[in-house]
Amino acid sequence: MANTREPILHAVPILSLRPTQMTVGMREVKEKRNRLREYWKEHKSKKTQGEFLGRHMIPVVLGSDKRYYVVDHHHLARALHEEGIEDILVTVIGDLTMVQRDAFWGVMDNKRWVYPYDAKGERRHFKDLPKSITDLKDDPFRSLAGELRRSGGFAKDTTPFSEFLWADFLRRQMSRASVDANFDKAMEKSLALAKTKDAIYLPGWCGPAGDD
Repeated sequence: MANTREPILHAVPILSLRPTQMTVGMREVKEKRNRLREYWKEHKSKKTQGEFLGRHMIPVVLGSDKRYYVVDHHHLARALHEEGIEDILVTVIGDLTMVQRDAFWGVMDNKRWVYPYDAKGERRHFKDLPKSITDLKDDPFRSLAGELRRSGGFAKDTTPFSEFLWADFLRRQMSRASVDANFDKAMEKSLALAKTKDAIYLPGWCGPAGDD
């Protein structure tokens, strides 16, 4: 079984990629789209755009059905699609073509290559996973967790789906309505919560806050 990253040097249609999670933070997708537009504006040639895509290959697992299952960078894939990019380069981090189809998701779960939790943080059946990146639902807590990491609330960590773990922690501390109503205020609260010992079990924890 291959676990090394093997670049596939031909383009794969973005819409053929199968997600391994149910949600993304659409606020984060929007920010990636804005950065892509700025990059495209500055680097207008097809060659330069191709070089960008070559530096941002999507990690995938090759499934028993010969489909490519995205295991990271769902936000980037969605942003590229919404910016009109049709094809993307992928890098295969696992080959599961020999696994029987009825065992596939169990193996994916065991390797922590799938995160079947919905926008309420509730685990769902593997059959409920979206069939395309266009079907990914918005989870504002995932956007909150992404912004929290970029703001220094916690350190980048190699733990799979670490930002979803932080999203679920924040989900238990505040309502979705409060995040939707005032994202900046929710961020202030998140930064304070991230430094408490209640978050000590989370990947990349940087607390505790110093005593006054």
